[in-house]
Amino acid sequence: MQTSGLGLTVVLVVLAIFVIIVLLRSVRIVPQARAGIVERLGKYHRTLLPGLTILIPFVDRLLPMLDLREQVVSFPPQPVITEDNLVVSIDTVVYFQITEPRAATYEIANYIQAVEQLTTTTLRNVVGGLNLEEALTSRDQINGQLRGVLDEATGKWGIRVSRVELKAIDPPLSIQDSMEKQMRAERDRRAAILTAEGTKQSAILTAEGQRQASILKAEGDAKAAILRADGESAAIQKVFDAIHAGKPDQKLLAYQYLQMLPKIAEGSANKLWIIPSEVGEALKGIGGALGNFNEGPGDDQKPEGTGNTLM
Repeated sequence: MQTSGLGLTVVLVVLAIFVIIVLLRSVRIVPQARAGIVERLGKYHRTLLPGLTILIPFVDRLLPMLDLREQVVSFPPQPVITEDNLVVSIDTVVYFQITEPRAATYEIANYIQAVEQLTTTTLRNVVGGLNLEEALTSRDQINGQLRGVLDEATGKWGIRVSRVELKAIDPPLSIQDSMEKQMRAERDRRAAILTAEGTKQSAILTAEGQRQASILKAEGDAKAAILRADGESAAIQKVFDAIHAGKPDQKLLAYQYLQMLPKIAEGSANKLWIIPSEVGEALKGIGGALGNFNEGPGDDQKPEGTGNTLM
């Protein structure tokens, strides 16, 4: 009896363990942004969505989960020959996302390797039709062509390629040295042009400033001369008006004329003094004036033969 009881206990324990294993294999939880492919008796049965699901033990088999999030894969540098027969090394980054888990499982064995090989082949076709300069300056064009080809080819695999980026395009070292020399020469040329332009602008501004200064100085001199002339004209007019207001007679004018004659001869440079013809008329006027001044009352009654002698 004890032996049969012990055997029954072992059977019950084994059965309990078996039931637990069956339950564990039957209940599966699919995380968010994941998908699972269920095969029933080796044939595709359904695609599991996120959440709790029940499987039939030993009949249903759950394949490894597929990540439905957008994935980023960086591929190693690939040598590519350009149109001008130069070998460049290009690094690529592909952004893709699984849209149909069933196609990604059954239509392609390794979709990551397939995307890599397709990217390399398409990249060589695209860059092979461009020269080095075009390849270095046409990244957006290359990215667009790669994305179009990859998205079309991977559509039947249940994969959508959203972006393709070229991380680096590395030409040979000799070409890099030549490009650096060319860029250095171009920078030197631009610097020389800028220096020449600056010198030219400086000379133009200096000449313009000098011209403006000369114009302003000439305008100032002209205005000063006009003001001086106006002042002299006003002074002469004032003197003229004063003289006419005083009504000078011939005697006073003759006397003033004689007073101005010595001033005309002043100066060490005046070695020759020319007496104008008007001096005689002035002397006659002065003489007449002095003669009239010296005549007194009753002089006209002097006896004949007597007269005044002017020494």
